[in-house]
Parts: sequence; structure tokens; C-alpha cells
Amino acid sequence: MSVKPDRWIRRMALEHKMIEPFTDRQIREGVISYGVSSYGYDIRVADEFQIFTNVNSTIVDPKNFDPRSLVSYKGDSCLIPPNSFALARSVEYFRIPRNVLTICLGKSTYARCGIIVNVTPFEPEWEGFVTLEISNTTPLPAKIYANEGLCQVLFFVSDEDCEVSYKDKKGKYQAQVGIVTPRL
Repeated sequence: MSVKPDRWIRRMALEHKMIEPFTDRQIREGVISYGVSSYGYDIRVADEFQIFTNVNSTIVDPKNFDPRSLVSYKGDSCLIPPNSFALARSVEYFRIPRNVLTICLGKSTYARCGIIVNVTPFEPEWEGFVTLEISNTTPLPAKIYANEGLCQVLFFVSDEDCEVSYKDKKGKYQAQVGIVTPRL
């Protein structure tokens, strides 16, 4: 990359609609930060959540996922029960270029509270809202704030396009909207 990473992110977001909506600076005052950072982009969690529950005594099976194991919730914040898990989605919609791979990591503010965010890499030419996996590893309820930063996306740019992109493979999570549960 011959330009500074934050300038590259701004250019790609504005000229190629890589991130929408796009915040061209880091917003910090009174919120968990989001927007452009030095080498990445801090994404926000939307106000839609799917919280795991054992009320129906289902089994979590990625090959045969039972939607009854989730409870839908919408709000300005979400309480994740102790030692539990929730799914959410990003506010931002991403369009990843063919020569880019991303890695997404949880923000330290949440990590220091025992909240772990897991997101798989955004492969070249993947697009969609990001389904965010949020684990509460503590024995206490954990609060997540909607429309604030949850994790940071780091962009890895190659000098060459990949041979086969996620779009070429017709990936099962391509152009996902909302919170998407496991698909086989």
C-alpha cells in the first residue's frame, strides 16, 4: 500500500462504497469509539440482537441450527446473560475489494470486561452486513451498547487480485442482510 492506511480506507469508502454508512474520523466522546482509525475501521453494533436461550432445551448444532435457541431483542443496549452469547449485526454494510482480506477483532473496552467478539475474516469480494458473535465470559450480565463501536476491522491489501473470490465461490453469506444464523 503506497498511501497511508487511514487515507486508503477513506478513499475506498468514498470512491468505491467499501463501507456504508462511513464515518471519516474516529468518534470517541461519550461513546465506545467508532470510525476510521490509524490502520482500520471501528464498526458499530446495530440495535438488533439474537440472544441465546436454553428455554426450549434445544441443541446448538451448526449443521441443523434450531432458531428456537435464540430470542430476538431490539434496543439501545442489550444485556447478555452470564456465560452466554448473542448475535448482532453491524451498522455498516461492507463491499470488500478483490485484493483485500480483513480481520476483525474486539475492542479493548469490551475485552477488559470479559466480552469477546468473534468475527470471521471478510474474504475478497464478500459484501454484506457483518454478523457479530458476542460472548459474555463472565459470571455477571454484560451490557452491549447499540450504535457504538464493538470491534475493529483491519484491512490487508495484496499487490494482486486473488484467483478465486468469495463472490466467485457464490459464498453462502454473500450480501447478507440482518443477523444471519449458521447455514450449511
